[in-house]
Amino acid sequence: MTTTEVPGAGTARPRWGADRIGNAIFAGVVFGLGVFALVGAFAIRVPAGQAIGPQVFPFAVALILLGSGGALVVAALRGQVAPREEGEDIDPDAKTDWWTILKLVALLVAVLLLLELLGWWMVAALLFGGVAWTLGAKRPWVAFLAGLVIGIGTQLLFGEGLGLFLPRGAAFDWWYGPGPLFG
Repeated sequence: MTTTEVPGAGTARPRWGADRIGNAIFAGVVFGLGVFALVGAFAIRVPAGQAIGPQVFPFAVALILLGSGGALVVAALRGQVAPREEGEDIDPDAKTDWWTILKLVALLVAVLLLLELLGWWMVAALLFGGVAWTLGAKRPWVAFLAGLVIGIGTQLLFGEGLGLFLPRGAAFDWWYGPGPLFG
């Protein structure tokens, strides 16, 4: 890799090599995600009369992404690249564990298919516990329990407290009263 001396820095910086191009691409992707989030935030419908609406968090995320992406673009253009990973803990001869990947994909598909039927709180427990079990948790029942607590907590906070839509689950309409299945 060809390098040039940075005046006053005492270190060499790479010219447009693979490291610098990779950092520039990453910076562009982060900035692009910020633009995407900003456009999406403007598309959110805000109910009349709300001082703080559902756009606040997406705008904050968009601004963080835009700021981070912009700083990364400037750093990449100035040649300030991240150090290359040495890979000391990586086994280059290790085979891909396709069975684990298949189980994780199956969990995601199950979440998509079961969300309306079981509701957010049950699906969160399934996803959280299932991923922990798949990745080798020593006590998967603790992960399922933690997922259930997280699911119920987010359901109460966002679904009931803030009035945002999180599916309660058609299978539990008897608990909540008449709903779309029986109403």
